[in-house]
Amino acid sequence: MGKVTGFMEYHRLEEGYQPVPERLKNYREFVIGLDEQQAKIQAARCMDCGTPFCNNGCPVNNIIPDFNDLVYQGDWHRAIEVLHSTNNFPEFTGRVCPAPCEAACTLNINDDPVGIKSIEHAIIDRAWAEGWVQPEPAAHKTGKKVAIVGSGPAGLAAAQQLARAGHAVTVFEKSDRVGGLLRYGIPDFKLEKSHIDRRVQQMQAEGVEFRTGVVVGSLPEDAKVPNDAKERVVPEDIRSAYDAVLLAGGSEQPRDLPVPGRELAGIHFAMEFLPQQNKANAGDKLKGQISAKGKHVIVIGGGDTGSDCVGTSRRQGALSVTQFEVMPRPPEKENKPLVWPYWPIKLRTSSSHEEGCEREFAILTKAFLGEKGKVTGVQTVRVEMKDGKLVEIPGTEQVWKADLVLLAMGFVHPLASVLEAFGVERDARGNAKATTDEEHGYATNVPGVFAAGDMRRGQSLVVWAIREGRQAAHAIDKHLMGHSVLPR
Repeated sequence: MGKVTGFMEYHRLEEGYQPVPERLKNYREFVIGLDEQQAKIQAARCMDCGTPFCNNGCPVNNIIPDFNDLVYQGDWHRAIEVLHSTNNFPEFTGRVCPAPCEAACTLNINDDPVGIKSIEHAIIDRAWAEGWVQPEPAAHKTGKKVAIVGSGPAGLAAAQQLARAGHAVTVFEKSDRVGGLLRYGIPDFKLEKSHIDRRVQQMQAEGVEFRTGVVVGSLPEDAKVPNDAKERVVPEDIRSAYDAVLLAGGSEQPRDLPVPGRELAGIHFAMEFLPQQNKANAGDKLKGQISAKGKHVIVIGGGDTGSDCVGTSRRQGALSVTQFEVMPRPPEKENKPLVWPYWPIKLRTSSSHEEGCEREFAILTKAFLGEKGKVTGVQTVRVEMKDGKLVEIPGTEQVWKADLVLLAMGFVHPLASVLEAFGVERDARGNAKATTDEEHGYATNVPGVFAAGDMRRGQSLVVWAIREGRQAAHAIDKHLMGHSVLPR
């Protein structure tokens, strides 16, 4: 390594944030990235540990020690080449990935881990600024055509890999813009959509065709997802026109909360609320936009989607925001000798929480209360864990004032209608049934039809979607050509 004793000499340096009052005025990104010298010092903390657990902790297996060393040496151009060799879109992961690589960092055993995510962020931002990210069209075309259904991170990663292998790739997206849940599931203050747009431009220059506003198969009438489709394509037409098909849609069926009062107005799924604000930020005119302005908001669900609802509600001008989590409050710090190098369960406070939010743990929603058909409150009870089960605590019933309730309890599976339309078998959780082994990788029961990302594994991280998209591209290339030039 460039600085063998760097981990003993330098402390972890976090990326900065704009002050809360400033960032709440808009929906722009507010993270202040590391400058060149800060990134060099942070990279110097990477140990010559021999067995880099960070590589395995990263779902796309980024070659982390190598790009850390290159940043320390000042060879930024080579650093982005190493980073791009495993990750098509580090500007996405460098912003929204929770960084399981850092949890697995050897230095994390008894110290603060290397700021891997901040270094990745610095590398890709510099690469774009320097003009190093350019289209890489294939030198030779194979004459094979591949259709990809879904333009989220899995679909985009697969599309780019397959196009670079020489295949003609068409991506079908039901919404009006490319990006899937990157576009409409992640708030702009975490990921500005210009990052997606310039990747789309790069991929178009590489030969990828994007068709937006197209539903493949059909959507259920009660689908609680963005639907801007102006065209419908039947699977039979796609299968006959293309040599292979990849289903790469998101896990979009939200988990509901069927308690008394659920029918009241003012109770919405997170994915009804969040996409509308992203559309408004893009300049769309919306009728009846769900707004938290001047309201007491309760967010049910303690994960990232719930946190996104908190940050969006604060920017819209909510009077108060309270977030419920049914599980007990996790410990402030993990027991590192016990859990390292795995992802630990510990209290995680997001930037949205810091902007103003009351957090309630071990609390169960019993009913929604309302007047004249509109929600006015939430009835809850406290719970505790006994013998591995959550048990209600008598005498802890409570009513919370609420003008807007946002359900952010995760997603159970992809839209069944897409899988049914293609005749794809589903697993016990409702996801597309497909293995990841080398021989049958990502292939479904339908010949020539593959599945990857949330469509196959269920709700997961952007970085897992990129990994599956890349691996599915390898499998499809091998299926079409008998071998593959793409990395797995």
